[in-house]
Amino acid sequence: MLFYILLVIGLLIMAVIARALTKPDMVRYQRSTWINAGPERIAAHITNFHNWRAWSPWENMGEMERTYGGPMEGVGATYGWKSNGRAGEGSMKVLQSTTDEVKIDLHFIKPFKNDCLTSFEFTPERGGTAVNWVMDGPNLFMGKVMSVFMDMDKMVGKDFEIGLAGLKRVVEEGNGKAGS
Repeated sequence: MLFYILLVIGLLIMAVIARALTKPDMVRYQRSTWINAGPERIAAHITNFHNWRAWSPWENMGEMERTYGGPMEGVGATYGWKSNGRAGEGSMKVLQSTTDEVKIDLHFIKPFKNDCLTSFEFTPERGGTAVNWVMDGPNLFMGKVMSVFMDMDKMVGKDFEIGLAGLKRVVEEGNGKAGS
């Protein structure tokens, strides 16, 4: 009997691995919103990592140790975090900041190592700005396995939607530390 139980477990594990191997090697998560402000006002809340506490969906996920480096804002600004909660551990660095786009180099350390490129794209529209938050990166083996059991786009996308709603709120209300 034990042999058959182990055989079934082994077959299930092989099926999950086989399914995981069919997943794409790269992933892209993106969500958009419209903000009643110009790109420069919005970018100030993104390129100064101190301002993320007012709108980022991951800033209130338990106790978090934060480190900042480089210039206070803009290209070269860095942010590192370490959390015992869902936010894990990682770092970010602003690579580019223009009126069209902010690019951020994102490194996850925990719960899984991965490197991604995140961008906030700005398109002037209807007297405000359409903001598109995008994250591109490799879909490593553990990500592929997780995607067998859960919709990663839905999970990451929900966080992006919460973050964009928070960004919209702080920019339009003039809250947070960025100039309004």
